[in-house]
Amino acid sequence: MTEDSSTTLRLDGWLAALVARGGSDLLLVPGAPASIRFEGEIRSLEGGPLVGAEIEAAVVPHARQLYRETLIADSSYRVAQLGRFRINLHRERGNAAAAIRALPSRVPLLSDLHLPPNVDALAHLSRGLVLIGGPAGSGKSTTLAALIHEINRRESRHIITIEDPIEYEHPHVLSLVEQVEVGTDAPDFPTALRAALRQAPDVVVVGEMRDPETMRIAMAAAETGHLVFSTLHTTDVASTVSRIADSFPPERQNTIRQEMAMALTAVLTQILLPSKRGGRVPAAELLMFGYGARQHIRRNALQHLHQEITITKKTGSFSLEESLAQLVAHGHIDRETAMLSAIHPDDLEIFLKPDGRG
Repeated sequence: MTEDSSTTLRLDGWLAALVARGGSDLLLVPGAPASIRFEGEIRSLEGGPLVGAEIEAAVVPHARQLYRETLIADSSYRVAQLGRFRINLHRERGNAAAAIRALPSRVPLLSDLHLPPNVDALAHLSRGLVLIGGPAGSGKSTTLAALIHEINRRESRHIITIEDPIEYEHPHVLSLVEQVEVGTDAPDFPTALRAALRQAPDVVVVGEMRDPETMRIAMAAAETGHLVFSTLHTTDVASTVSRIADSFPPERQNTIRQEMAMALTAVLTQILLPSKRGGRVPAAELLMFGYGARQHIRRNALQHLHQEITITKKTGSFSLEESLAQLVAHGHIDRETAMLSAIHPDDLEIFLKPDGRG
């Protein structure tokens, strides 16, 4: 048995424990035992504290090689009978550490995610840029995959996804789905995105907006008639828009805002909250873009975007506070959890009143 196979067997053992216990992530951190995340809580596996060299040795060779070159590596990994995993190998206080996520074996249905019903409208769009925001672990990638699966089940379109790594493997249903993995099929997001636009796609999925060049190409694609989906680590509609503009040098930001105003069709943000019934439940906010929102972006008056949610309710928009109030009304979360999660607690107070509109 080679050194690589023996150390990979150790990783496979941890991953088997992760799957058996229904966890979402395996966390390997120096000074602590191997741990898993289960329904948002961290639980230790058997064994003593790890050291960085053990963690680096346990990770699959191709990720380890990239880590040694760049000090950070993202990779996918497949284990027979266990499934697929996303590996992030990184440094922590001078030592190797790893976060490994179990990837689902099937693409979820949008109805399985228990999001507000208006989210379904995003799968019926024909063009424009749709951004999905939320903190890490909020289910952005799952929502995005479900939206693409909805299009795939209902329409005959050419869909290209660009991801690092691929999280959900889409079957060909009515649509033709090509999935490009950065690092395996293309060197980076901008190169993959430019190539994708030469392949006559109807729908383009950019796994994450990581750099200004990717953002610029995605906005241009949305303006020229493609439907483009992507995700960002943000908390609300205004921060999602500002994150893109702030990624560019100050002298370019005004131009970028003009391009965003033309390209954006919708921004969805979401969080996951512990449910009173067990597990976690999503709360979300959606702004469908109209004339008012575009003008606010052009003028860099992003503080007014929240009021556009109320103005555009007829086209499907809803606020986080409305979503939280619905979760309270249906017994999924308590009032205190809702209040702690609200961005505009005064609005939530109104929706929670007996005569409110939540």
